[in-house]
Amino acid sequence: MEIYQKLKKFLKENRIEFREINHQPTFTSEESANVRGEDLSVGGKALVMKIDDDFKLFVISASKKIDSRKIKKHFNVKRTRFATEEELKELTDLVPGAVPPFGRPIIDIDLYADRSVTENERIAFNAGSLSNSFILETGDYLKIAKPEIIDMAED
Repeated sequence: MEIYQKLKKFLKENRIEFREINHQPTFTSEESANVRGEDLSVGGKALVMKIDDDFKLFVISASKKIDSRKIKKHFNVKRTRFATEEELKELTDLVPGAVPPFGRPIIDIDLYADRSVTENERIAFNAGSLSNSFILETGDYLKIAKPEIIDMAED
């Protein structure tokens, strides 16, 4: 089952109210915010990174940037980098920009969210494709996605 269908089913099974928007493919956080009619900060940017030899999924407000020094410090590692397109395809079967902010059971990967995600009433994200977005209450997202909340945004 593709990620989009799996995620939609997961939200419905957990009785999570969400709004779905079908739109032209978007390739940047700014484009996504515009087609959703939401502020950039509401967007949940999901980024897969390699931390030493392990991949992890990080979610941050689309208006923020990840501070790799904070990631290195949190995990006590020296090396971090973003997953390549090939690695992302292998791990998630998705293209950059389509990854939703969900780890298990949607994507088999550890999930971490920046504190900035918790500062909004809603979270909006591409739902496994560049042309489908879901918007839901942040409290519901945190309840079912269960990310570990860490400080990873640039100051």
